[in-house]
Amino acid sequence: MAYSHKNSKGQTYFLHGKNVKLRNGREQRIFYFAREAKEGEALAEVPNGYKVGENQRTGLPFLSKA
Repeated sequence: MAYSHKNSKGQTYFLHGKNVKLRNGREQRIFYFAREAKEGEALAEVPNGYKVGENQRTGLPFLSKA
């Protein structure tokens, strides 16, 4: 079951994470929210050391370091 967050506007978003390769060749883990849970990328919980925030104007959730 993917981690979901309901924003102040009543919309539900699911947390995803994936590894991306940067231009300098280094790999980095990124986290993002989407309206639908994608198979293989959806995460079951918020990673350690992070907390969920929300953009006040748009309602889009985001992760920030705790």
